[in-house]
Amino acid sequence: MLIQRIITGSLLAALIALAVFQLSSTYFSLLLGLVTLLAAWEWCNLSGLDTTKQRSIFFVSLIFPMLWIHFWSQFLELGAQSLELIVQAIYQWAKGADFITISSFLDGWDIPDVRVFSGFLEWLVIPPVVFWVIVMLMIRNTPSGILALELKTKHKAWIGGFILLTTWMFLSRLRTLYGPELVMYFLVLIWSGDITAYFVGRKFGTTKLSPEISPGKTVAGFYGALIAGALSAVALNLIWWVYYDKLPSMMIASDFLLLSVLTVLISIYGDLFISVAKRQRGIKDTGSLLPGHGGILDRVDSILAGAPLFYAGIYLIYRQVS
Repeated sequence: MLIQRIITGSLLAALIALAVFQLSSTYFSLLLGLVTLLAAWEWCNLSGLDTTKQRSIFFVSLIFPMLWIHFWSQFLELGAQSLELIVQAIYQWAKGADFITISSFLDGWDIPDVRVFSGFLEWLVIPPVVFWVIVMLMIRNTPSGILALELKTKHKAWIGGFILLTTWMFLSRLRTLYGPELVMYFLVLIWSGDITAYFVGRKFGTTKLSPEISPGKTVAGFYGALIAGALSAVALNLIWWVYYDKLPSMMIASDFLLLSVLTVLISIYGDLFISVAKRQRGIKDTGSLLPGHGGILDRVDSILAGAPLFYAGIYLIYRQVS
């Protein structure tokens, strides 16, 4: 079983890295959208959306917002690029015609950065971050209560659509606005936390983290994952030093360290959240698409919770240094 998990995980990691670095932002968003829809199919099983009509409505409610967000993001990026070309053309014309006042003004004028000025889309990161913090507090303080919580099918559908849509949105925007390196760092951060929690828990785990929800998770594994997050941030700063031949500023280094640990922390409760949904439904895995791992949701549960918080942190860090 472990060998099968390792083989499947290694192949997935290689394919994901290839997609992150080789695909354009548009194709990456489309591929991520396809994975999101596969996860949505599994959520239909978890939430009790059993009829064709229910599933059709659920998928339409996901696809239309995804298309709208994608095209709006592309419009903002294209607008910024077009504005830069227009300003450069006017600057060159004014400089050649000796219009010193105009050329001097344009020479000192910065093009609005779409990563900072992208409208209300950035504000949309607040609801999912708040949602996952509430989930974390509920699981931590009242695990039996959240297990006993009975929601109607339509409410489960709304919750699933919300978390899947926001995960797709902020991973896509992270790739489009900040590049493949940060997407890969986020994924490595999540994976290192998961792997460390698994092996540290098996070796040293005695006290269960949340036995009612997931008996296999331990307190030792929990702290092991947090340490892995901190070490990932240190490794990133060292790579920065090697690549740029200088250390990042203390503010950036400390911010990345804090963001990495918090991302791993919240991601653990994304895993537990899906475990709650599986226990309420009475199933072990969300699917069988990935040999040794279960379904798509079994592999992306940590990513669901971590993506919005990580994106929000990167956005705030970028505003500080820009």
